[in-house]
Amino acid sequence: MKLKLVEKLPVRLGLLACGLVVLGACTPEIGRKPFQNDVKCLREQMGTAMQLSFPIAANTCQRMSDHNIVFAENKHSHPLPLNLRGAPDLQKLADQYDYSYTR
Repeated sequence: MKLKLVEKLPVRLGLLACGLVVLGACTPEIGRKPFQNDVKCLREQMGTAMQLSFPIAANTCQRMSDHNIVFAENKHSHPLPLNLRGAPDLQKLADQYDYSYTR
């Protein structure tokens, strides 16, 4: 009986690894990628085939004060201002939709 479980273990681990790779793939629809700045994230989100509006792209790219930790102890987290230096077109959109940003 134990022999059958041991033989199936590598297959199960392989399927689990493949599943994690598929779920963890980085596509523009997923959201902000690690170490990506706000301007690049907004341009990617608004330039995808889905053509997201600025508010949806900003909500996807905006970071939180608790570093986006799901189980954070601080229940009073707030969105950090977008860093839109060097992007006057995105600054206009942020003003239009009343998003806070740094110049």
